[in-house]
Amino acid sequence: MMQVLLPEGWPRPKGYANGVTATGRQVFIAGMIGWDAQGVFHTDDFAAQARQALEHIVAVLAEAGGKPEHIVRMTWYVTDKREYLAAAREVGRAWREVIGSYNAAMSAVEVKALMEDRAKVEIEATAVIPAA
Repeated sequence: MMQVLLPEGWPRPKGYANGVTATGRQVFIAGMIGWDAQGVFHTDDFAAQARQALEHIVAVLAEAGGKPEHIVRMTWYVTDKREYLAAAREVGRAWREVIGSYNAAMSAVEVKALMEDRAKVEIEATAVIPAA
């Protein structure tokens, strides 16, 4: 079971939650980037790389028997915040199509570089799968 935490009087954030509480089995997913399962990049487009990273998160989560709605926390590492903001509409579309409309507590951090030179975004996730 997951509950979004929104203190009284605070405006509801767009696309994420300030906090989440959940009970169940925890799943920790390492940083996923925008290459395919064989480690090959097919694009340098930010939104396309973000979509690929989200698809990887969903695939790893499925291995634990989880679904996108079980994601409670994400951290996005981006190499260029302006590129991230410029791609917001396409990233939002990818989010809705791959993850859905679920509310995870999220942070986004601009970093100097990622370990893979062509990577523009790396996303870590934490999920809590409710007990059956």
